[in-house]
Amino acid sequence: MELLGLTRTELSRYCEELGYPAFRGRQIADWLYKKGVRDLDAMTNLPAAMLERLKVEASIGRSDVLKQSRSADGTTKFLLRLVDGETIESVLLPYPDRTSVCVSSQVGCAVGCLFCATAECGLVRNLKAGEIVDQVLTLQERGGRRVTHVVFMGMGEPLANLSNVLKAIELLHDEVGISMRRLTISTVGITPAIKKLAEMNLQLTLAVSLHAPNDALRQTIIPMAARYPLSELLQACREYVDRTKRRITFEYLLLADINDSLEQARDVARLLKGMLCHVNLIPYNKVLGKKFERPSQQKLRMFKATLEQAGIEVTQRIERGHAISGACGQLRHLSRDIRTSAPILS
Repeated sequence: MELLGLTRTELSRYCEELGYPAFRGRQIADWLYKKGVRDLDAMTNLPAAMLERLKVEASIGRSDVLKQSRSADGTTKFLLRLVDGETIESVLLPYPDRTSVCVSSQVGCAVGCLFCATAECGLVRNLKAGEIVDQVLTLQERGGRRVTHVVFMGMGEPLANLSNVLKAIELLHDEVGISMRRLTISTVGITPAIKKLAEMNLQLTLAVSLHAPNDALRQTIIPMAARYPLSELLQACREYVDRTKRRITFEYLLLADINDSLEQARDVARLLKGMLCHVNLIPYNKVLGKKFERPSQQKLRMFKATLEQAGIEVTQRIERGHAISGACGQLRHLSRDIRTSAPILS
């Protein structure tokens, strides 16, 4: 039994099953999510007998930091070893006014985006809710700053692991204390899951990876997109906006001479006309072994200006972590030969 990943109510029920009062579960929740403890012995307000029983029947379920790489701007990528020995990467992004973390939702990924390093690994397994929350707690601990924003833009497709992602969001909001509006889920566009999110009416931010203005090109770049035609995806996005009143972000990764032309910019503008949304342009981040290149500054400016002239709000992704392979599309599930490495102790 891993305690991290259980809600306050579930922890209280578990304590009652062990023969202890429900309030002990609430105490455990505070130790796990407010104080981020890694050791049961740190829960000093629990009875000694209860602690001894927990040591036999349960564990906290925290990861080990195997490696961390820091860039000049403070962006830090962490290689984490999970309880079962699998590895994932997460990124800490400090800003003057906030601290963001980019978390993974799966070990590897099955989507197969041609530009993405994670795609080379394939899907190993889904992350549990506690393993997602652990990333936030670990990076908060290592960074020495309270995490204010969480983006589900690391390894994996969050909406392909929807139940665990939703529970992690519940824990981050209710237990860790991060505002729902400061949580962002990024997806390649799994239409049924977007519709389910719309029905739930959560006040989080939805980011959809568009990357192309037509099905033929999009399905080449994102093989999984063949299951979810653009017409159906965009209709689901409109329903999401209508239901939640939340603006959708469309991520558009610019690949030189593939999806960065003037005509393609015009096509994107036509697709999104009238929707409450904004487009986040992301110049391609180089991945070793991939044939793609970054667009020229001229094409980037042209693409941005075309969307703006059509009345669409546009931002350009601030590039963080490129030098440490911690930027969009650069995270990897490292080979299993690193699973036996000792954790970093300081």
